[in-house]
Amino acid sequence: MISFKHPNLFRPNSRPTSPNPPSRPEPVMVLERTSRPLTKLSFSGFKRSSSSVSVSSPPPTLLVQDGSYLQALSLKLSEAVSKAMVQPTGPVPVGELLGGRRPIPTGRGRALGLLIASELKACQNNPHLHKAILRSLHRPLSVLLSNLSALLLPLLSSPAFLSSPAPTVQAPNPNATQLHALAAAGFAGELLESFDEMSLGLDNDARGDGLKAIREGLVSLIGRVVNPLIAAIQSELVPLLESLENSVAVTVPKTGTKALHPSIVSLQALVPVYARALARYTTTLPSQTTLATFLISIIWRALVAFANRPQMKPSQPTSPLGSPQLAPLTKRQRAISDNISPVTPSPTRFALKLPPSRPSSPPNISVTPSAAADARALHELIVLLPRPFAQCDATRVAREAVDEALSDLTALATLLENIENPMFKVGKSYEAILEEIERITADLPTLIALPVLLRYSRLTNESPSIPPVSSIIDVSEDEYRKNCLSGFGRAEQCSSIVGHSVLDFLLVQGGLQSLVAQWLANRVDVVDH
Repeated sequence: MISFKHPNLFRPNSRPTSPNPPSRPEPVMVLERTSRPLTKLSFSGFKRSSSSVSVSSPPPTLLVQDGSYLQALSLKLSEAVSKAMVQPTGPVPVGELLGGRRPIPTGRGRALGLLIASELKACQNNPHLHKAILRSLHRPLSVLLSNLSALLLPLLSSPAFLSSPAPTVQAPNPNATQLHALAAAGFAGELLESFDEMSLGLDNDARGDGLKAIREGLVSLIGRVVNPLIAAIQSELVPLLESLENSVAVTVPKTGTKALHPSIVSLQALVPVYARALARYTTTLPSQTTLATFLISIIWRALVAFANRPQMKPSQPTSPLGSPQLAPLTKRQRAISDNISPVTPSPTRFALKLPPSRPSSPPNISVTPSAAADARALHELIVLLPRPFAQCDATRVAREAVDEALSDLTALATLLENIENPMFKVGKSYEAILEEIERITADLPTLIALPVLLRYSRLTNESPSIPPVSSIIDVSEDEYRKNCLSGFGRAEQCSSIVGHSVLDFLLVQGGLQSLVAQWLANRVDVVDH
């Protein structure tokens, strides 16, 4: 009885009918856990679960209907916009603190743009969800634009922003107010780069993404910051460029030192400072148009100044200070010298003759810098300034326009070098000279090359009585420059009318025998036999 009630009392535990369950050693568990991918343990794996589904196949309709994904995305975008405006931590660089705040760090606008791009790319196969995400962008981006505008309003109205906007050699860096404004403009530019990559805000149709107002607001924000700073540099350069029209005699050593206009010397110190400042101002894509307009404007001012500078022969070298004048003696001086007894010794005869303590400085000469040398020097300085991006499709046309303006400055320098060279006509026929001038001025505006050639005719006595262009067309010089020489486009529009008027005047003077008349006739395609 006892044996039946307790069958396992005297039996071993390892009988074959009831085997023990297999033991699982702990190292195997560790190996299995470590073999799992790390992405499943990160928060990004949970966040991207719906996105990964939308890339491989269209997302389920439940995701759109219940609105949980869009609600989470709206919260995520609002949080990203708030973090973009949060003050950075860490040590404060010198000169960046303004009212206890630091400027927006570089890269935050790009990070926000990448977040928007990742969400849009994840649902690119689902047009309904894609449109829903675009609609969810309106509110956080509108809040962001309002925050940026509120941040810029006190900065742009501050006297520190407009008091000394142009950098100088003594203060080449922007002040704290300008740094904060440039940081906000850089943030907007980084976000616009993401807009360009995703083609957002380009559609005028109300049924599009509806982000055109956001794009225009960001572009306007950048212009409010960058345009005054570039205009300040332009206001400093324009007087120096306009003064290049006046011929000024300068004193240089007689050791072969190159004579340059005083304005060119001033520009040699300022242009490197302006180049660094412009590179800092024009990091965004919308600012490239302002940069191109600035460069074309200053190049045009230089072309007008060099084309209308009167050509003067360099003055004779002046005698160094303290040197005796080797002039012939007058009759009175000769009589006095004859009365001096030849046996009377000179007082300097008994003086101790010592070698000079230092060699005498080379004598200085007064020369007038040539317009060609100044044009070459200015071209070398303008090349130092930043130019619009050549690799970007949006700025390629602006870059080509700036390059063409620089080539015009080079062509004018070449024309001035040949005109100022007295050996230019030696050994050449009339046809060869005309062909050479037409080759040099092929791409040069007509109203820029015309005063240079008219001045050349006066100097060569070919047509010594030719007045200036403004007198030929019977307008004042100021009115002529305001209406005809305000820019490249306006000069091209007026070149035909002005060219015909000057050509008619030259035909009355001497027909087509003069070189400038033949050149102008070929230029305006009017040859009157």
